[in-house]
Amino acid sequence: MTQTAATAETQDLLRAVTSLREEVAGSTLPLDLPDVAVSQGARTELLRQLDDYVIPRLSSLDAPLLAVVGGSTGAGKSTLVNSLVGSVVSRPGVLRPTTRSPVLVHHPGDEAWFRDARVLPDLARVTGGGATEGESSVRLVSSGTMPAGLAILDAPDIDSVVEHNRDLARQLLSAADLWLFVTTAARYADAVPWDLLRQASERGTSIAVVLDRVPAEALDEIREHLASMLREHGLAAAPIFTIAESRLTQDGLLPDEQINRLRSWLTALAKDVRARAIVVRQTLTGALDSLESRTEILTQASTAQLGATTALLAAADTAYAGAVDGVKQGMTDGALLRGEVLARWQEFVGTGEFFKQVESTVSRARDRLVALVKGQPAPSQDLGEALQSGVSELIRAEAQGAASVTSRTWRTLVGGASLLEVHPDLPRVSPDFEVRVNSLVHDWQGDVLELVRNEGRDRRTTARVTAYGVNAVGTVLILVTFAQTGGLTGAEAGIAGGTAILGQKLLEAIFGDQAVRTLAIKARQALIERVEQLYFEEQGRFRAAVDTVEIRRDQGRRLASAALAVKVAR
Repeated sequence: MTQTAATAETQDLLRAVTSLREEVAGSTLPLDLPDVAVSQGARTELLRQLDDYVIPRLSSLDAPLLAVVGGSTGAGKSTLVNSLVGSVVSRPGVLRPTTRSPVLVHHPGDEAWFRDARVLPDLARVTGGGATEGESSVRLVSSGTMPAGLAILDAPDIDSVVEHNRDLARQLLSAADLWLFVTTAARYADAVPWDLLRQASERGTSIAVVLDRVPAEALDEIREHLASMLREHGLAAAPIFTIAESRLTQDGLLPDEQINRLRSWLTALAKDVRARAIVVRQTLTGALDSLESRTEILTQASTAQLGATTALLAAADTAYAGAVDGVKQGMTDGALLRGEVLARWQEFVGTGEFFKQVESTVSRARDRLVALVKGQPAPSQDLGEALQSGVSELIRAEAQGAASVTSRTWRTLVGGASLLEVHPDLPRVSPDFEVRVNSLVHDWQGDVLELVRNEGRDRRTTARVTAYGVNAVGTVLILVTFAQTGGLTGAEAGIAGGTAILGQKLLEAIFGDQAVRTLAIKARQALIERVEQLYFEEQGRFRAAVDTVEIRRDQGRRLASAALAVKVAR
């Protein structure tokens, strides 16, 4: 097979179009946004035309002209194709849809152009009657009556009741150098074909119209009306071929006198290299002209997708940052010293009589604590458990709040509701969250004990810590870390205030004023750091959900850049 050597300009354009095709193929629109179906459809149609027409035609400018015969159900497309060829190559019938697998008729010398995947690459090639309904294939028929340089493809009905046939018909029309639109006197004004004709006009596709089954007495009137409709749709240059109502031959073909004008026009087109090139150039130019605006649809859709995922992630960021702030507030507003913790603290230091002696010497408070810790270890353990329970509940409540807030916000954001349907567990904390929280608090208590040990390294401080016990001192440090009275009222505020004073004085007697303040700050920071890591992991469930619909952040820019490169190459 001999091919005309493409110019350097054509090669540059082909490379640019191929690059655009790669960007379109690599683009995704996974998030269920308004109009996403329209954008996905535009992407599919653009990709198909690039694959089925633009790239093959740029690669082989001298390939035979492909005329696709398309139209509505029962318009007589197959009968027309058979009549042009002179034999039955596409079987018509009464049952609808009739044309199941498309039939491509070509001159024997042109077979090589269509046998491989140069054009319609995703359709398998079959010969004879091997194709069955629903197969993605095209049946090749070689006929000596076809002029070299022209191939005719009989497409399924554009309004077929079978969705696969409708989609295939649109795909084949996008692959055409020339669209032979077949309609009838009774159906030429139907809406569906005119939608496709309008699209073809916008893209500059070469079109010829075959008006079939026209009553002889109404031929001029109907032809004139059809011509006016074509002018309204920007298709004034489309030639109209009329076929009067007539009896078919014994072979089921139209009489020669009814199709001679159309056959002669097609034959002349096939033999005239210049005329054929004009048709190809018109359709190819129209297709290339449409690339920028069609790519812009995908660019805008990509921007919308990116904006939606960014908003979803920001909602989760805000909610979990608020949860961390909630833990910080809960650590400093005295809320952790309510109820159970206060009760255990009183057990730890004795009855209310103990608070009456707080203002006396620190040594007396220390002696009382030593006696209690050494003689009654249970209160110390109970206090530690009460503190652990309070901290765990605070962390758990804030995490659940963050999950709930994020989910509620997502339901108000585009794309969020559909993600929650796919991930119904997101509004609740993870199943293992309870275990992870308990582990976190236990590890943090270990951090506090380590702070106590590290601070008490000199001999005198070590002796004091040993006198009270590391665990007891660590428990008091935890309590002092939380001992602020904001948010408490009445008796609780007074008790919490006494708690802070007593604990503070005890620790100052062991470590000194500045050391106690530093220890409390370090203890708080250690807990916050662990909480931030835990919440980051918990928020990861929302990030993972968004990841399933995330697009490349530069997808829109790459599409726009590729479309611009095509424009420059032209």
